[in-house]
Amino acid sequence: MEKRLFIVLLFLINSFGIGLINSDYRQKYEPKWSSLDKRPLPTWYDEAKVGIFIHWGVYSVPSMGSEWFWTDWKNLKYKNYIEFMEKNYKPGFSYQEFAPEFTAELFNATQWSLLFRDSGAKYIVLTSKHHDGYCLWPSLQSFGWNSMDVGPKRDIIGELSSAIRQHSDIKFGLYYSLFEWFNRMYINDKLHIFLTEDYVEQKVRPEQMTLVKQYLPEIIWSDGDWEAPDKYWKAEEFIAWLYNDSPVRDTVVTNDRWGIGTACKHGDFYNCKDRFNPGILQKHKWENAFTLDKNSWGQRYDLTLEDFMTSEEVIHEIITTVSCNGNVLINVGPTKYGTILPIFEERLRDMGQWLKVNGEAIYASRPWLQQNDTVTPGVWYTSRSNSDISQNGDIFVYAMVLEYPYDTNTLEIYPWGRKFHETTTVTLVGLDDAVDPSVKSIVMLGMEDTKIKWQLNGAAVNIEFPPKHHTDRRGLKYAWTFKIIIENEL
Repeated sequence: MEKRLFIVLLFLINSFGIGLINSDYRQKYEPKWSSLDKRPLPTWYDEAKVGIFIHWGVYSVPSMGSEWFWTDWKNLKYKNYIEFMEKNYKPGFSYQEFAPEFTAELFNATQWSLLFRDSGAKYIVLTSKHHDGYCLWPSLQSFGWNSMDVGPKRDIIGELSSAIRQHSDIKFGLYYSLFEWFNRMYINDKLHIFLTEDYVEQKVRPEQMTLVKQYLPEIIWSDGDWEAPDKYWKAEEFIAWLYNDSPVRDTVVTNDRWGIGTACKHGDFYNCKDRFNPGILQKHKWENAFTLDKNSWGQRYDLTLEDFMTSEEVIHEIITTVSCNGNVLINVGPTKYGTILPIFEERLRDMGQWLKVNGEAIYASRPWLQQNDTVTPGVWYTSRSNSDISQNGDIFVYAMVLEYPYDTNTLEIYPWGRKFHETTTVTLVGLDDAVDPSVKSIVMLGMEDTKIKWQLNGAAVNIEFPPKHHTDRRGLKYAWTFKIIIENEL
């Protein structure tokens, strides 16, 4: 008896919140989560898949520990931080005295932009202000503590945003820390259990509005929210303005860090926590923000080679994230001089080379019936969206193999799950007709001119890899992708 399997592709389901905003009819969103959460996710973000995170600021000067240097030294008084300061700086040295050494003298926005383009990234997020309060633009609310007044004497955000838009099609975004460790207005509001809102009204909101109006970021990546409720931050009011009246209202996306209790609950996409990768399909769009330096977001010199992710680990993180409906946001920490360390550059260029060959399985892809193979470990799946189905109705499923089968040079996978047989048909939600999942052909990305030997064996698809020296000659490494073309015979 023929079985019918309904494959629910996320991009076709309204409840998943993924869709294209129609600018001819612009819905007005109320400043409350019940309304804001109904906004469709702008299509570009779901299709982009890969982004670059940049943590850069005064903490890049000591380059020790992490970007939390100031509070780890002065508030938490960690012994190794105190000893570092006593050994290397004069008595009474303050964190503010690091700022003149944040010179950015070698910062070349065009060079950065070309590197990010070559990495295959489709968007970047730059820290406009971290928890130390130092701003990478001439903030009127942060006199004497911004990149124009002290340090580089340059508008870092202005330079990078212009270069990104001039030299690439990458989307530009900004990270903004809501709270500041040592801001007196914030500390006073905190002492009043956030019943006063001087810090938000006089500092946060003016800066947020300026950043959006002046630099037109298409991602607002909020952070530093966890000490106060979203009502204190006036998050709903700000996001409603973003969606309704801001100059980026049709394309802007926001994350979920807007106050106590908002993580994994509100926002265009969910971060949930740093380095979030659940390994299973998530209904709501999400993002895995992780660091190439496994222990720090900011640049530091107290590290070893083992502290860096390998290129293979980076590629595997991309695959396992995208297969489960996520995006990746991969962090680099530039030096105080404005340079990106060669080891970071190598990782990004390796990623770009892999995406140049295998990007078809990543960009604009959608989750498949199952995210990873239930029988053969280390095989993850994506598929092409309805709009990418060719004129003859073919559907593309991508099997990304994380471990090369050196012993056998063959692979047995179950794209429809082990319990289904060749009589299985599938129906894509949103299509009128069922699709008979008969495999038409299989292609290895990067080896399109080589015929791949394969055969169906019940629910299994048996694939023979090309000779290893052939794939090596093509530079195929880290993960190997097979494109399974399913013919629609109905």
